[in-house]
Amino acid sequence: MFYSIRHVTRYRYDAPVRECVMQLYMQPKSEGGQRLQSFQVTTQPRATLQAYTDHFGNAVYHFDVPGVHQDLQTEAEAAVEVQAQPAPPEWVDASAWQALGAGEIRAEHFDMLHPHGLTLPTAALDAFLNERGLLKGEDPMSTLRRLNRGIFEAFAYAQDETEVDSPIDVALKKRKGVCQDFSHIMIVAARGWGIPTRYVSGYLYTKRDAGDRSAADATHAWVEALLPGAGWVGFDPTNNVLAGERHIRVAIGRDYNDVPPARGVFKGPANSELAVAVTVAPAQAPRRRDDFLRVVRPMVQRADRPAPATADAQQQQQQ
Repeated sequence: MFYSIRHVTRYRYDAPVRECVMQLYMQPKSEGGQRLQSFQVTTQPRATLQAYTDHFGNAVYHFDVPGVHQDLQTEAEAAVEVQAQPAPPEWVDASAWQALGAGEIRAEHFDMLHPHGLTLPTAALDAFLNERGLLKGEDPMSTLRRLNRGIFEAFAYAQDETEVDSPIDVALKKRKGVCQDFSHIMIVAARGWGIPTRYVSGYLYTKRDAGDRSAADATHAWVEALLPGAGWVGFDPTNNVLAGERHIRVAIGRDYNDVPPARGVFKGPANSELAVAVTVAPAQAPRRRDDFLRVVRPMVQRADRPAPATADAQQQQQQ
């Protein structure tokens, strides 16, 4: 499937601000079954963007608006291809629990195994897992499938019930929340069982007829767990599905705070208003670059003159 994505973020201030520094995690990844075809970011006021790759392999864009302004808007547009991948197994061998306890795995995935920020274990989570019978089962895959379904069934999807920095106990108490909350709850539970689990920020092409609860005009979040014999498997507890070709991965981290779509600071005594618009739509396959090429002068090798090896080498280097 090919998708076009448009993500607009607008900040308004009730008084002029002197400077704003922003950081964006909006560029879809190009790995596995996902291929990024194009990506661009524009800002208003105009700013010079700088990009780097963080230690999790995420593309990060950074810019500074030094002048006085009262509105700031960013617009990111992307074209992505997501290919269907083989379905993960229903279960893995019970010996996978032992494999997950190996020192090599625990050392390599230390960040995705230990509590951090918004993914801290709590007594309320323990009570919830016991109440719903969501305990460590015969194998990690079956255990996570039950957890994915259990969170979906136990919580109502409701916006404005939690904040961007809410700990998991807020959603656990209300039994309401959004994808960020459900992902954090699943991460804490899975890590408690010794399964390396990471937070995934991205987009979802929403289908109401498929039972999706996620908002169609927002970013999305789910989790990926490392399972011996299956690799990293995506679980979407918001919609009770495994991540597939409708999930578009942007960034991975330990929790939301590692990969917010946008964050920044400004100077000035002002209050700010945030507005966001996200559109994810199916698209036709983009034309390959060579589709635009037409040979207007064929290569002819003269018999009395050998090909210039140096020129050919330079041409190869430039391509």
